[in-house]
Amino acid sequence: MIPVIFFRRRPAPGPGSQPCPIRLAVALVAAVLSLGAAFREAACAAEPGAAAGSNAPPAAAGAPATTATAACLPSGDGYFRAHVGGALEAVIDWPNSGTRCEGEIKSSPPGVRLSFQRAAGAAQDLLFVFGLTGVAEGKPGRAIGANLTIIVQGTDRIFGTLGDKRCTVDSLAQRPLPAAGTYRLEARGFCTQPAHAVRGTGDVLVSTFEFAGLVNYGVSGTDAGGSPAHANAGAGAGAGAGADMRAGAAATSL
Repeated sequence: MIPVIFFRRRPAPGPGSQPCPIRLAVALVAAVLSLGAAFREAACAAEPGAAAGSNAPPAAAGAPATTATAACLPSGDGYFRAHVGGALEAVIDWPNSGTRCEGEIKSSPPGVRLSFQRAAGAAQDLLFVFGLTGVAEGKPGRAIGANLTIIVQGTDRIFGTLGDKRCTVDSLAQRPLPAAGTYRLEARGFCTQPAHAVRGTGDVLVSTFEFAGLVNYGVSGTDAGGSPAHANAGAGAGAGAGADMRAGAAATSL
């Protein structure tokens, strides 16, 4: 809106009279000040948020939705640690928060299968899948053969021990969780020989490993060529991770 300022017309000066310079100056200053104030009011009225409540914080409609952080175990005490060398180099220390893990029983040979991966943002998007032979529900164990598969997700790189003779679990303990048939499984072990590339060339040696993850004995997987069902731990693994785990199991007969 363009402000309009009205000036009152003064009577014409009589013969021989002269306008007062001081009065003219005062009138001119008053007109300029009034015009400036009118422009300021118009500009403020046109600004967004000039109405009452303009000090309120911006609306969150455009803000990204907050997503829950993935967690291995609801109890908060899951983890995965390993020393990896060869074609892949890494010293891994994944805490419960931000780590996805899942576990199930397997039939050939009988035992359990567990997997571990970071939710996102890792320098190398690695998925570790362990097949532990002879592990029974709720039972501890020692000197357990372990078949290990390492998958670089988003690529065709898969490394596997192709059996349970190259890696060994020193000790294994299980603790029941509130959900029926589920357990916190904790294990530590080592590999004496590397996992070979399933495609191409290269070897990866996991010299030591230790982990605590979830096993659901109420969910069974199938062996090579099948489509195992997976139990989610915490936020659970994504569809891509499940597909990679199935591919690893099929490629290395976990």
